[in-house]
Amino acid sequence: MSTAITGWTDTHCHIHDDKMTSVPAESLQRARDAGVERFVVIGTDAPTCEQAIAIASQHDDVWATVGLHPHDATQGTESILPYISQPRVVAIGECGLDYYYEHSPRDVQMRVFAEQIALAKQHDLTLVIHTRDAWDDTYAVLDAEGMPQNTIIHCFSGGPNEAQECLNRGAYLSFSGIVTFKTAHELREAALLCPLDKILIETDSPFLAPIPHRGRPNEPAHVGLVGTAIADLRGLDVAEFASITSANALAAFPRIHS
Repeated sequence: MSTAITGWTDTHCHIHDDKMTSVPAESLQRARDAGVERFVVIGTDAPTCEQAIAIASQHDDVWATVGLHPHDATQGTESILPYISQPRVVAIGECGLDYYYEHSPRDVQMRVFAEQIALAKQHDLTLVIHTRDAWDDTYAVLDAEGMPQNTIIHCFSGGPNEAQECLNRGAYLSFSGIVTFKTAHELREAALLCPLDKILIETDSPFLAPIPHRGRPNEPAHVGLVGTAIADLRGLDVAEFASITSANALAAFPRIHS
């Protein structure tokens, strides 16, 4: 059972989201009881950036990101600038492109994505990318702007080809509960292909709960289920995989060390 394993890191969760079934402190404690030792809470606009930083300031094992999600790109990058230099901020994002919903015009998404890449480099922060149905433009923006030293493709949802394109650019691939879904054959191929030093795991709570919790709100306590699924897929010891992915998280988010 994954609950017997310690040392997990949830590199991406939204425990301040109103879809969560309990307050952040309770979600964090359940996760700690399940062996999760570190958490990265995500900002997607000014209010959630503020919430993520507030949670991180109250818990020694929680860090925050500051970003503007592509859904909210029309709000403008300047809306998140006051939060970037706050203590316990370890990354810019999640940011990127989402052509599935297209809540913001594509040209605005691309401009705001490019601006956040520049911010990550300017402030020497990790970049956390959201990309959905927008692989080619994601590559184009990254190639035009230049990849920050530490870049994560959050909730990686592509197959081997997309994985290789991201890896060729030096990105980390972060896998979520989707890897446990029966139909996610190409995603599992990508999880097999990914070098062990470039693989991360996350819950994206409260979204994308892994089997057997699919259809219910996700929470950080389930990150071990994601890790166990990939460890089993790759024929690795689960405890060893927890250690590997947490070491990768520390490498991907150097500010966690400080």
